Amino acid sequence: MGGKGVSLVGRVRRHRQAGVARGAVALLCASLALSSCQTLFEQAYVPTVGPSDNPQIVDQVQKDDPRAQMGAREHPRIVASYGGEYHDEKTEKLVARITGALTAVSENPNQSYRITILNSPAINAFALPGGYLYVTRGLLALANDASEVAAVLSHEMAHVTANHGIERQRREEAEVIASRVVAEVLSSDLAGKQALARGKLRLAAFSRQQELQADVIGVRTLGEAGYDPYAAARFLDSMASYSHFTSVDPDADQSLDFLSSHPNAPQRVELARRHARAFGPEGTHGESGRDYYLKGIDGLLYGDSPQEGYVRGQTFLHGSLGIRFEVPDGFQIDNKVEAVLATGPGDVAIRFDGVADAERRSLSNYISSGWVTGLLPETIREITVNGLEAATARASAERWDFDITVIRIGPQIFRFLTAVPKGSAVLTPTADKLRASFRRITPQEAATLKPLRVRVVTVGPGDTIGTLSARMMGTDRKLELFRLINALGPTSTVQAGNKVKIISE
Repeated sequence: MGGKGVSLVGRVRRHRQAGVARGAVALLCASLALSSCQTLFEQAYVPTVGPSDNPQIVDQVQKDDPRAQMGAREHPRIVASYGGEYHDEKTEKLVARITGALTAVSENPNQSYRITILNSPAINAFALPGGYLYVTRGLLALANDASEVAAVLSHEMAHVTANHGIERQRREEAEVIASRVVAEVLSSDLAGKQALARGKLRLAAFSRQQELQADVIGVRTLGEAGYDPYAAARFLDSMASYSHFTSVDPDADQSLDFLSSHPNAPQRVELARRHARAFGPEGTHGESGRDYYLKGIDGLLYGDSPQEGYVRGQTFLHGSLGIRFEVPDGFQIDNKVEAVLATGPGDVAIRFDGVADAERRSLSNYISSGWVTGLLPETIREITVNGLEAATARASAERWDFDITVIRIGPQIFRFLTAVPKGSAVLTPTADKLRASFRRITPQEAATLKPLRVRVVTVGPGDTIGTLSARMMGTDRKLELFRLINALGPTSTVQAGNKVKIISE
């Protein structure tokens, strides 16, 4: 959980949003995707080709380009939405090296690119008009070689060279769409808000034809740059596996998901392979760049950044805020910039965030101050949670029931909002579990919290997938995640001397 604008070590934001349900959680995320490529997919790094007394920089090249001005307007919002820029010189140079090779053979080699690695564990990459390229550190952690990242970037560069962003903006301007779909979550018209979100997501996405066109251009650029052209198909497979791994209910409606506007994965994988065959059979053309890629991401921050707290299984901990809580078994925590979200079985969802409270009003008055729509005033009651001042209440909308719990620590109010389908019996036990688990952590506990990182290790003579996966941290699905981040199938094995990725402190 992170943000800006209020105190609390700068990581808690003001929000008018209240109740959450599975659909509502998706709505909360949808606004972050409005300018993104809905495909697979911080830090600006401008490579210097050679010494110069008057070097050309991206700003100079782009200053008279109206398309770049469009990208520049959106850039701060993108960076803020994805947790800021990720700074690591080794990784920045790696991404710049890959982009430079692609630019040299692209359909418009005169196009300049501004590369930003976003400090987000999400798996995403996208482009804005004028050459603004973005890739998340989460995507870099999932990829296993340079050719896979090159496949992602060449696809995004194809959107830029084909001016798809300009065409998309024209589509958006041609229709009236809600600009703040998620401004109020506790509403009697969640279904209507969901429909608006779907419409806006559809307009914001590139069209299916544009995506397939970018696939064709991207694979061709990939092969011509000397990379393995089959990497695009490989990484699409990895993306599909990761999406399944992170989904609480893989069979649920994913129409608001980040990848929803794309052609289905099997179709795209087959098309990518078909285009790659133009360079020859698999394994006969191009390099993967695996060795230098793994060196470039060794030590890469994985998962949550320290400023946003840590997710460890069913537990959320924040050292700077000095707090922790647990969600019930079967729930999955998603630590986003604006809030901590959790979804579980039975369409149950949880939102946790915090606000500054300079007025120090009573918590009963705070709950009834207007930020909760559908509040049932007679349910407000003041309580204590592990010695902390707190209050609870219930709210109701057309399809959802909500529990609201607020807890004060100093000048801050922390908020839990639990949503269940109307009439569900799990609201009380879920909210009770959250409340009972919330407590302060000691300075000693806070000092032990360390971020997780990608560590590249060499397989030893006695190592197996089992022994290596046992070294993984931050997950209770160690074997599954180890196979996933190393693109290992259910029957794959490892050989002594191989390099593999593990997640550890």
